[in-house]
Amino acid sequence: MTVPPIRPARAGDVATIAALLTDTVATDPVAQWLVPDPAERQYVFHGLLAMDIDHAVGCGHVDVALDMTAVAVWRHHPVQQAALSDYHLSTFTSRYLHRFQQLDALVHRYRSSAPHHWLAWLHVTPKARRQGIGRALLAHHHQRVDQLGHPVDTVVTGITARDYLTRHGYHPETPLRLPSGPYLWPLRRTGRPVPPTATG
Repeated sequence: MTVPPIRPARAGDVATIAALLTDTVATDPVAQWLVPDPAERQYVFHGLLAMDIDHAVGCGHVDVALDMTAVAVWRHHPVQQAALSDYHLSTFTSRYLHRFQQLDALVHRYRSSAPHHWLAWLHVTPKARRQGIGRALLAHHHQRVDQLGHPVDTVVTGITARDYLTRHGYHPETPLRLPSGPYLWPLRRTGRPVPPTATG
């Protein structure tokens, strides 16, 4: 099957992307640890993701399949403005704020302060998997980031995602563990600067 074309997300896509990603939190172990109640989890993450994706569209890179069956969300670090302020985080997470702060502190210890890109989300809907769209989304941005020579960092919440990215040039780091919670797997794709074109 032909891989659908990839395009940059626009502001009008934010609601669709947020809904697409919110569906993934139902069975995600870290999302379950953050917000144990399923109904509350959907509500909390829908609000957070809508703001996060809106920020990424304006300040990072969000790529989508033309048929909206897949999305990749990339951030540039360091950033001039945080995606979510403490006020926004507390507004959406309410009584679960301390858990989100624990997650943020754990990931922050891994994250490099040097310039890099961050893969925040890579999601392909179940019906569109095994057709190469995830690989195409990665390659699309890797070409962009290699022009800068920057590495790509990410943290994933399952071994399936870890193994998938490992097959696409990412190297797993030491796992992280949330307090009395699940593991997270950091990965890094080293910078691969494109050599300058020789001129006559």
